[in-house]
Formats: sequence, structure tokens, C-alpha cells
Amino acid sequence: MDPQQLRTFVGVATAGSFSAAARELGYTQSAVSQQIAALEADLGVALLHRRPVGVTEAGARLLEHAGPLLLRLAAARTDVMRTAGAPSERLTVATHALAADRLAPVLADVLASRPRLDVRIVVAGTATVANGVARGEFDLGLAVGLATSGDPLRLPDVGPVRAVGIAADPAAVVLPRRHPFARRTGLRLADLVDARWIDAPEVANAVADLRVVTGELRFRAHLRYDGADVAGLLALVAAGHGLGMLPHRLLSPGRLLSPGRLPGPAGGDVPDTHVPDTDAPDTDDCDTHGGDDGSGTVRADPIGVPLLGPAPEFRTEQLWTGQPGPAVLALSRALDG
Repeated sequence: MDPQQLRTFVGVATAGSFSAAARELGYTQSAVSQQIAALEADLGVALLHRRPVGVTEAGARLLEHAGPLLLRLAAARTDVMRTAGAPSERLTVATHALAADRLAPVLADVLASRPRLDVRIVVAGTATVANGVARGEFDLGLAVGLATSGDPLRLPDVGPVRAVGIAADPAAVVLPRRHPFARRTGLRLADLVDARWIDAPEVANAVADLRVVTGELRFRAHLRYDGADVAGLLALVAAGHGLGMLPHRLLSPGRLLSPGRLPGPAGGDVPDTHVPDTDAPDTDDCDTHGGDDGSGTVRADPIGVPLLGPAPEFRTEQLWTGQPGPAVLALSRALDG
């Protein structure tokens, strides 16, 4: 069975006219008639009534098979042409853990238009991302870090790397659910200088960055976490090892205290007040088990409280060096858009 004759048959059966099918397919009416006659001769059965034009019983049966058959033929043609086409493009992207959710949907759009793109994703801290881009190990990098509002990231001196900001997110302090400050509407960094912090330079906030963006040298680390996993940091915070900091947007709305006023114990409002000394709470204040969510499951997830007043933000920048290739440019434009 000739595929072209089958397409012509579908065209005539769908249009209900030889002349309309000829216009749609770009043939003369005579050529269409000849192809239908040849197909009927091949199968040994009439497929179309001529006056008026319509499918016979045999034609109706063939029409049921024609769609899937032509679809499979088109898929086979595309697959074969893909293997014979240009070699696969390779793209290695390094992303900070806090930027992975920005990268994923954009990358899906780029891959949809570049099916032969071979992509490798590396998750690493900002220093590793910047160094890898500078050395040519990564084609493009997404770096995230604390910065004063409007300022660029403080990247390591690794050479000529181009950095373009693509997002800036308000920061929130992350603390255990039963911490005495968990019900506050907001916290000021100036009042948290004596708190015990988790130093997490690979995944969230580095204590050194806190000192730089605030100009306050009293920030100190109680524990250092060198992992690049946000869940690991949250587990340490929930267990009471110290405070952390994450972008406001990554904290579930149901667990994040929004700026404003909260109902007090007696039904009144509790205004935001000055935060007293924030050194480590005692065991009763820092329950490592959390509360019951109503399903019998004990929660250990921490709480995020927004920062008030002038506060640093989590800035996301894309990094590259040299002359970017077509795939890098496509991804860069998508991220910037």
C-alpha cells in the first residue's frame, strides 16, 4: 500500500470532494483520481462512492486504520532524520540548590525546541558554580547568595565571568516550630546578632555574608553545614542546632508567618515588638518533635519568619564566560525572560 495514495484517500474522504482534496494536497484533480483508482486496484475493492463522494464500507474500514498508520510513518521518518541530522548539542549547567526551581521549567521549554540537546545538571554552591564556569567546566551557571538590596553578588575572584541578575527574593529567618520567636510577624537582623546560626555557605546563608551585608561582626556560627541540600539544613534547624535563612518564596505559605499582626492568646492582637536576646533556647523552647498536624503525624518542620526593615535579599545571577553557544544563549534568554 502506497503511503501517498493512502494520504490522498484520507484527503478525499475527509473533504468529501475530489476537487477540494486536490486543492488541499496541491495536486490536480486528475492526479487525485488516478491515485484513488490505483489504491482501489491494489486492494481489489472500491473505497469511494463517486456521486456523491463518500466512503464505501471498505473505505470506512480503511479510514479507521489510515490515521494511526500515517502517524507511525511520520514518527518513523522524524526518528530516522534525527539520527542523520547534526550531532547532539551538549550543555552543562551548574545551579545553586535555591535556583533549581527556576531552572527546571525554563529548561523544559528549551529542550522542547532542541530535542537533540544533551543536558547535564550539577547542583553546587555559588563558589563552585563560579569557579566551574570560569574554568570552562560549566557552560552556564546559576549562583545564589545574600546581597544588600540592589547590589550584585560577591563572587570569588575567578577571572572574567559575566554575571547577570535574574531575580531577587526577600529573605526569611528559619527557626524551629516551637521556638519562642516562631509566632512573630517579623524579625530584624540587628536583633539576631547574638543568636546561634547555622553556617550553610553551600545551600543558603554563609555567616560571613551576614557580617558583610549588615556590617555587624558579632554574627557567629554554632554549626557549619557544607551540604547543598535544603532539606538537610531544614532538619538541622528543626532539631534546634541554630537559625537558618532561606528565600521567602521557598517556604510553604501555610508555614510562613506573613508580615502583619497575629491573634494573641486572649483573642487580641500581638504587635511586632523588639526581639530580645536570641541565644539558643532551652529544650522546652526548642521542641525537636514539632506538633501534630491533625492526622496523627508528628511534624518536625521549621517555621520561616520574614525579615523586617532594611534586610538582605537572596539574589540569583546567571554566569557564563567566553562566547556562548546557541544552546547557552537560548537558555540564558529564557532565564532572563
